Amino acid sequence: MKSSAAKICVPVCVEQASQLADAIDRAAEVADLVELRLDCLNDDELDATRQWLPDYLKHLEVPVILTLRAADQGGHVPRHLEARRRFWSSVGDFPDNCFADLELDLVKSVLDSNGKLPADWTQIICSHHEFAGVPENLESIYEQMAATKARNLKIAVQADDATDCLPIFRLLDRARREGREMIAIGMGQAGIMTRVLGPSRGSFLTYGSLDDESTTAAGQLTARAMRETYRIDQIDSQTQIFGLVGRPVSQSISPHIHNRGFAEAGVNAVYIPFEVHDAGQFFRRMVHPQSRELDWNLRGLSVTSPHKQDVISSLDWIEPAAKEIGAVNTIVIQDKELHGYNTDAPGFISPLRNKFGSLTGARCAIIGAGGGARAALWALRNEGARVQLFVRNVAATRLLAEEFGAGCNPLAGADFEGFDVVINATPLGMKGAQQDETPAIAQQLRHVRLAYDLVYNPLETHFLREARAAGCETVAGVEMLVGQAVEQFKLWTGQSPDVAAMRAAASRALRDRSEPPAVAGG
Repeated sequence: MKSSAAKICVPVCVEQASQLADAIDRAAEVADLVELRLDCLNDDELDATRQWLPDYLKHLEVPVILTLRAADQGGHVPRHLEARRRFWSSVGDFPDNCFADLELDLVKSVLDSNGKLPADWTQIICSHHEFAGVPENLESIYEQMAATKARNLKIAVQADDATDCLPIFRLLDRARREGREMIAIGMGQAGIMTRVLGPSRGSFLTYGSLDDESTTAAGQLTARAMRETYRIDQIDSQTQIFGLVGRPVSQSISPHIHNRGFAEAGVNAVYIPFEVHDAGQFFRRMVHPQSRELDWNLRGLSVTSPHKQDVISSLDWIEPAAKEIGAVNTIVIQDKELHGYNTDAPGFISPLRNKFGSLTGARCAIIGAGGGARAALWALRNEGARVQLFVRNVAATRLLAEEFGAGCNPLAGADFEGFDVVINATPLGMKGAQQDETPAIAQQLRHVRLAYDLVYNPLETHFLREARAAGCETVAGVEMLVGQAVEQFKLWTGQSPDVAAMRAAASRALRDRSEPPAVAGG
């Protein structure tokens, strides 16, 4: 059992009674509490479990939560109210280190009928789950639960946007004021902040899975990620909060990079992904010190697609470079103002400076015309390079090229012979549906000195393999990703981070990933 300031509960959900003991033992290695999701068992297996479970629990060192969910509360095997009542009435005496998680409807039913609870009120967790979003009567639900004598109240709601976490945090604040123990969780990717920050704001525990394959709710992180990546044991009221604003953000490796940087520098800070649909609402309600509804130590943000332009209207000041690029990917909260920067451009150019020294007069080809291309255009122009854009639709891109003094050419049939650098600023080659694609093949890249791919997952893209086959030097997208993160770290903390540690964290995270993330820059 791992002792910590933040208690992590690891759920166990297996289909056979014979698998329970081993699953509990494995969960106990990383958990402060273990939740037995008995609703994962069919009726026969549940009966078999009931025969040996009480004696087994008495000898466990880790506290256990027994749960038998109703189907509409997330249960795996449908069981109506009476079936659940029968189960709990047959459990027998509860060991001191056990809790019973009973849904609100079950607790009401027992109270209304003057029935007997399976355990003392101090061992009851009265719970309620909403999978369709945040209900308007959330406070009323809390009050109904608080009217029981349950020691702990648990409310979990589906969070589809970061702002959906506001009522969850308000419930935690209310429970703390009223002296109630509470667990409040936002399910889904947008609710991750409630799982990471909840314990530091009074949540009795948070949930973390044993591994990525055994999650029991959307947005649930692994216990290992909670402790190693987010350092949840060290988060307190003084912890500086940073995060990534975008949609989607679930596959970003920026939390691995920045949290490792904070750890190596000894900075009391945490970096969290924020799933945001409406950037204006998020910045008004949660970010800007003059209007935000949450009392938290938010100090800065990264911004990724699709919000790099949306956020500009919410800022009080923007650096000249970001204005020229037309995109902000970094925000610093300073003196109750929001200051915007663009670190994509310096992050992009740093690896090229390391290779070339001076880029003055270098012939550079950029394939693509999106946000990454725009930052690259600005950076290369400032270095004195000669730039040509290669795109599918020349007419639609000509204004962008002219804005930065670049030429514009059709990608179809392009020959890059004579160019010093060819940059892939398209999503082609990104892990997933486009992984086997490349914007250029080896024959087109002959005699090019260096090929630079802004796609960072996989580490070796199809484009980079073609470039190597053509004899080119290569730079992978992870270099830009780490480079822009280094510049963000400096802006946020005033310190220079351990770049090698951040790069190692990025590489490790990429090796562990199996789904597609975004192009470098967020």
